[in-house]
Parts: sequence; C-alpha cells; structure tokens
Amino acid sequence: MLSLSNLSVTFTQYDRGLRRKQLRVITDLNLDVQAGEVVAVVGASGSGKSLLAHALLGILPQNAVMSGTMTFQGEPLTPHRCRLLRGKAIVLIPQSVGYLDPLMTVGPQVQRVAQLTGRTKAAAKTAVKKTFTRYGLPAKTFDLYPFQLSGGMARRVLVSTAVVTPAQLVIADEPTPGLHPDVVSETLTHLRELADAGRGVILITHDIAAALKIADRVAVFYAGTTVEIAAGRDFFTGKLRHPYTQALWRSLPQNEFLPVPGNQPNLEQLPQGCLFKDRCPWVDDLCREERPALRELNDGWVRCFHAEG
Repeated sequence: MLSLSNLSVTFTQYDRGLRRKQLRVITDLNLDVQAGEVVAVVGASGSGKSLLAHALLGILPQNAVMSGTMTFQGEPLTPHRCRLLRGKAIVLIPQSVGYLDPLMTVGPQVQRVAQLTGRTKAAAKTAVKKTFTRYGLPAKTFDLYPFQLSGGMARRVLVSTAVVTPAQLVIADEPTPGLHPDVVSETLTHLRELADAGRGVILITHDIAAALKIADRVAVFYAGTTVEIAAGRDFFTGKLRHPYTQALWRSLPQNEFLPVPGNQPNLEQLPQGCLFKDRCPWVDDLCREERPALRELNDGWVRCFHAEG
C-alpha cells in the first residue's frame, strides 16, 4: 500500500542575519505498510516520527525539501496527489484532542469530514451517528462541545473522523500520551479494528509497550532514520537486531529498567559514520568511518554492520 525509500527531509533556516543553513531532520528513511496491518513507528522525541506524518500528508512547511521516493497504492505520492488524497484516502488521527474546535459541537465536525469525501449532508450525518454508536458514544454526543466530553470520549470522536472516511491509510500520531490505561487500551483496540477491516495503520508513538499490544511490525527511528524494522513478536523472542532497539527494550520498567546512555546526535551536526556510534557497545573503526545501509536480516531489516541473525 505505502512504500517509502531513502526519504530525506531538509529545512532551510536562517542563522544570524541572512546566513542560511540546512537542517536535515530525516535521513534515508525506509518504511513499508501493507493493507490490514499496524506498523508502529517508535523512537525518542526528536527522532523524526511526527515529521513523517506531515510528509505523508503533504503538510510540510514551505522551507522543507524532500528527496527519495514515496509511493501509495503503486503510484508516486507527489505533493499534488497528497492534496487530493488527504482526508480521503489518507487520514490523520491527531495526538491531541485540542484539534477539535472548542466552539463547535463534535457531531458537525465529524460530519464535515464525511461530507468532504463526497457524501450528502444527510448521508454524512447518518454515517456519523452510526460510527458514534459503534464506538459506544451516546446519541447526545453529537450535540456536545469538546469540553463536555471525557478524555476517552474525545479520543473516540477523533478515531471516528478516520472511520467515517473510506481512507485506506490511517496515521495515528501519538494517540495515547497522558491517557488513563483503560482509555489507552480502548484507543489501541480501535486502531487494531481499523487494520482488521483492511486498512493500513501507522501508529506513531514513543510507548513501545503499548504499541506491541497491536503492532504487526515495529519501525525503530533514531536521529531521523530507520535503524530497524522488526516483527512485533521479535521483541519477546530475543531476535532484536540493532543495539539501539535492544537498549530501548531493556530500558522498559518491566524489563531491566536500564537507561540508554548518552543522547541522540545534534541534527545540525550529524556525525560521520554510524549515527549511533557514540552510544554503541559494538562500535569499531568501520562504524566511525562509514554509515551502514539498511539491510535485510532474519526476516527483518537493520542498519548495522555487526548485527547478526
């Protein structure tokens, strides 16, 4: 359904007067998403996760330049095509309920989304009410303002904005931070249902434990690039390939609870060689001089010279 190959995003900025500088925030990123699967994109803050969503939706700022290849359903995903597909074939579930208009009741907001896909006003209203019922929202929800909803109800309204469209690709950008565990579980279940209905779902999150509850595959981002793509089961069977992914897994409280030493490199001064070299226990001279390419290994993908199957 979706294929990204060697995607890079660079911003042109001005520093001290009119001196321009180039800031590359995504570097040679690779990712594939198939219909019927949930692909979780995980990584620390600043690793380029949310920027990926903006690139797919064609909403990067004007000072951004993209290179590489993006295809959707076999055809190039050009800026013009992004505009045509946005909100129809490709939809975003935003990370904050603050995206709901506080001055408008939620029913008409979701109804407007449905109308943009070509439905009549009456058909769109019917679709919204059916969707609200499906997600356990009382009939009165249609006429409530966002401030009158609980966190779980507001999250279900946001999910409804994706369900009322015929979108084949759903991007959920950090949908669970700060929510009650029951609401987190509910939100993840809804995303899994979308995939089981034949849609492709990208779950952008820093919460590996939550992602693994529903993800078929996990793409691990580091300093704006993909360092590993693994099946969800690989996290539980000891088959993780990249040292950063292994360190993230060990850092979880339910595992060894060991912090990952050091910090991600400064995006303004990306180092020569492997981006993880300053924090890696496997580093050698080759890692310091050359940047590894993403390669297939043991039914997954890894960007590391020393990873073994």
